[in-house]
Amino acid sequence: MSVWCKSIKGSVLNRVLGVVLLAGVVFGAPKSMALKGEFILDMVHHNPGEARYKTDYENPAVIKKMGYNGKVFFLFDSPMLAINWESVDPTILPKGTPDRKWVDDKAKAITKKFAECKRLGISVYAMSDLILFPKRLIAKYKIEDTFGDPQNPLTQKLLKAQIDAMFKQFPDFDGLVVRIGETYLEDAPYHKGSIKNRTNAKKTIIPLIKLLREEICVKRNKKLIFRTWRAFDTDVKRYNQVSAAIEPHTNLVFSIKHCEGDFHRSNPFSKVIGMGRHRQLVEVQCAREYEGKGAYPNYVAHGVIEGFEEYKTMPKDQINSLRMWTEKKPNLFGGIWTWTRGGGWRGPYIKNEMWCNLNAWVVAQWANDTSKSEASIFRRYATEQLHLKGRDVDDFRKLCLLSAEAVVRGRNSTFGDMNPWWTRDQGIGWPRYTKTVDYVRNLKQKDESVAKWKEIVSLAKSIKWADKETQTYAVGSSYYGLYLYEIYRAVVNIDYAKMKKDKAGMKKWIKEYDAAWSAYRALPAQYPNLATLYSKIYNLHIKNNADAAIEALRKELNKK
Repeated sequence: MSVWCKSIKGSVLNRVLGVVLLAGVVFGAPKSMALKGEFILDMVHHNPGEARYKTDYENPAVIKKMGYNGKVFFLFDSPMLAINWESVDPTILPKGTPDRKWVDDKAKAITKKFAECKRLGISVYAMSDLILFPKRLIAKYKIEDTFGDPQNPLTQKLLKAQIDAMFKQFPDFDGLVVRIGETYLEDAPYHKGSIKNRTNAKKTIIPLIKLLREEICVKRNKKLIFRTWRAFDTDVKRYNQVSAAIEPHTNLVFSIKHCEGDFHRSNPFSKVIGMGRHRQLVEVQCAREYEGKGAYPNYVAHGVIEGFEEYKTMPKDQINSLRMWTEKKPNLFGGIWTWTRGGGWRGPYIKNEMWCNLNAWVVAQWANDTSKSEASIFRRYATEQLHLKGRDVDDFRKLCLLSAEAVVRGRNSTFGDMNPWWTRDQGIGWPRYTKTVDYVRNLKQKDESVAKWKEIVSLAKSIKWADKETQTYAVGSSYYGLYLYEIYRAVVNIDYAKMKKDKAGMKKWIKEYDAAWSAYRALPAQYPNLATLYSKIYNLHIKNNADAAIEALRKELNKK
């Protein structure tokens, strides 16, 4: 299906373009081919159960100016939570009850938000967990044990009714983004979710997509974006099984994270991007949840578009970037979907969106014309958005590219020596490693990371920023990265010294650890617009807290 124009089923134009795109797949697409994504979407992923982010990206006028043509509303702004179910059974959510009031209030808020987008020509989508029904409905029909099965006849009937109600009650709603990999209910007190055998293609994925395709794409001519996350995103056999079983439709798109698993550096580029026969969206996180959430320089747009440095060892014919995807499989290019903010849990919480804005702007602009180089788009951002000139543009470029190199070396290594889950959100855990770890190589890259951060600080200080606020934030956030990665380096070195039973080494690096924390904690006094800091005592999703382990080690060394 054409990515250059809105398709008309069966048209001569579509057939001609289909031949052109097929030729591109068979003979290799010309590198100069300019594609424009039908879907250039953004979403703010608020932390479930917490106060919502205060962010410019909730303003449709802001994202439209950045180059987006659609907004994905987060899970708890989905019409799925805002329908009253009266068309099915008025007793499911009776008027006057707390749950009915909650649903009606949600509906009013969503209607207003959708209308604001539509007035500006921004398409409206919403991510929703499936399968999700009101608790009263589940209890009344006694389906607690069966409603999570998409092959169950009653579940199918209720899903169809739910879809009908959503699109009737919210006429501005352009399409549903479906997630089956997880279910969040922190901000949905009157609903319950379940999905059985979420990774089973035959029992769950295929029947669910078939039902949704028929009800949304065919009957209502609306869009269905089905997320592959934690369902069929890393298993090539399963992905192709699903692709073969589902008839393609112009309104059906599969959404895939750009890397396998979660948004971690050193994770392989997704092997299913470019596979199958369905158009795809690629998801990109701009305020990386495992890498500071926008608290410090962390430029990933270059790596996502042109390929991260750690992908250089991949086979040359294997897709390892958005650029290669659009060149090799232009017929599968549906567009991109960025998360400008959010992902993970808790902090850090940023006050300035400069670093995630850079990633989002470059990715969105590229998706509007894939023939453009990332470097040329970056230069436009530096000059048009930051108003930099001359050598300062080049120095800003160098700073940003260095940030990508510093981050991968400091949190992991370019060889994937560390388990990326050892630190996350606003906490630092005890180091964990992969089976192929080379400890000496890993420590060397921690030194390289700190050296690169020092250069980043120097560059941030030398650039003539357009205003004092930007200068203060650029310099302060660069120091934030430097001291945080000095803490990381110290933790990894303490662990290595402990493994070697090197008492002098442990004492040396504990001293370095204390100094880095001291410098890090002093930053807000000089740079008040920085993000909130990492916490020594943070333990959420972290099995072994680094500071607790170091304190225990400190006591042991002092005894001796």
